[in-house]
Amino acid sequence: MEIPAQFHVLETGRWLVNHRMNSALPGYLMVGSKTPASELSELTDSALTELGPLLAKAQDALQQVLQARRVYIGRYGHTPGYPIHFHIIPIYDWVETRFWEDARYRVLEGFTESPGKTTDGAELTLFVSREFCERAVPPPIKGPSVSKTIELLRTALRP
Repeated sequence: MEIPAQFHVLETGRWLVNHRMNSALPGYLMVGSKTPASELSELTDSALTELGPLLAKAQDALQQVLQARRVYIGRYGHTPGYPIHFHIIPIYDWVETRFWEDARYRVLEGFTESPGKTTDGAELTLFVSREFCERAVPPPIKGPSVSKTIELLRTALRP
């Protein structure tokens, strides 16, 4: 899949960091391999060596520049033909507040045995995916727009 240049945040010899194209959540990043590997075990040692520091830099930029309260990093894609990629999902205070205010997600409370008002990365990742990536009209955001966020992160991640 070709990622349009306006979504590019940082490109290295082996990886492309871009804003997720269909995400209205500012700072939702993707880190994709520039080689056709679909599994970590298929990557070269140099690509693997570059990956850890790249993920750490992206996480740090989201926390320092955009004040993300939490940053979740995961691999979810498994469609054949797409190179291995990782999702970097910032969780801002206002995102978590919206999660708690949305009655549809209260059903998730029935899946935990922990007392009190708690949530985890899985629930918030589901919320972000459904609300900010899949909805035709996502909820309003607080803070910089996606395009401004891309500019800020380009500057922060510049080598």
